[in-house]
Amino acid sequence: MDKNFQEEQLTGVSKFTPPLYQQRYQFIKDLVEKYKPQKVADLGCADCTLLWMLKFCSCIEVLAGLDICASIMKEKIHRLSPLPVDYLQPAERSLTVTLHHGSVADKDPCMLGFDLVTCIELIEHLQESELKKFPEVVFGFMAPKRVVISTPNSEFNPLLPGGVLFRHPDHKFEWDRAQFQSWALETARRYGYSVEFTGVGHPPTGMENVGFCTQIGVFVRKNPQASTSAQSENPPEAVYKTVFKAVYPSLKDEKHLQNAVISEVIFRAQMIKQSLLGRLMSEHEDYNDDPTERSSNFQPSMNWCSEDLEKLVMEKSTESFVDGSVVYIPLTTIFSFPKVNQLCGTLEKLCKLIAGKVTLSSDGSAVMLNVEHEEN
Repeated sequence: MDKNFQEEQLTGVSKFTPPLYQQRYQFIKDLVEKYKPQKVADLGCADCTLLWMLKFCSCIEVLAGLDICASIMKEKIHRLSPLPVDYLQPAERSLTVTLHHGSVADKDPCMLGFDLVTCIELIEHLQESELKKFPEVVFGFMAPKRVVISTPNSEFNPLLPGGVLFRHPDHKFEWDRAQFQSWALETARRYGYSVEFTGVGHPPTGMENVGFCTQIGVFVRKNPQASTSAQSENPPEAVYKTVFKAVYPSLKDEKHLQNAVISEVIFRAQMIKQSLLGRLMSEHEDYNDDPTERSSNFQPSMNWCSEDLEKLVMEKSTESFVDGSVVYIPLTTIFSFPKVNQLCGTLEKLCKLIAGKVTLSSDGSAVMLNVEHEEN
């Protein structure tokens, strides 16, 4: 059974609004939005709900999950895969999501280099032998900039329905605040971290002395360089099994960037063409008294167009124009649109990305579109 579901049955969804597990995940999301880590690992990720929430944080480029139970991870694994819209509208950032099957008591090089490591309601599930190895794996070997550990506060348990000893049948222990803080302070001292204590799940009015229902320790590495030096040592062999990996489409990939630029250029060019032809039609109608001849006699190539086409195009006029059955839209005009400018950065980059993919004038300075007569 999912640990979050088991807990909410015990504490009662109505007791905490929003539910306690959502408050824990929101705490992590708020922390991510504040410190902008690029690489985040969730140890004991269970059904990957936290990872699913974090994949929408624009600062994160690498997400990794680890759990001892592969079947639980796979239950909702589809939520971590890219959606069709991710390919239609690739994000500016790159994002890779990977899930590993293994124990937090083992070291694996795939867990090196992370900015933030979260351990949400994890340590109380560890056997004594695993708990002894846990600090060395997370703080000594992985050595991220920040670590967040949450665990039940046993002082809150008498307030929960049923007066249970442990909140989940798989818990090996549940600490009070003094026990957790003693362990956390000693761990922080040994591995060069500072730690601050907080929590989620406020107690009822008048019972503030019991503290939060979930207690949280936020660890911050004192010497950021120590993380690099610790990870430069010869890493152990891989012991985790990768059960899932998804690489999201990104504008950092030249292929996806080119597709996005071409799509935007064509869209803007078509929009300009329709506006131009509409204006020319309006001007033509102003000079034509016979309604039956307005559409049949309309010719987009009017005296308004330059007779010296090559000269006009070579000068890269900022005005779109029609010659015969072709509409010319200068690239400088298209480049002036904020989204095109943002995607390409320079006019030269724009030309490079659409070369051979969009029909251009002989000198490459304007997009050429055929005049299309639409039957009403």
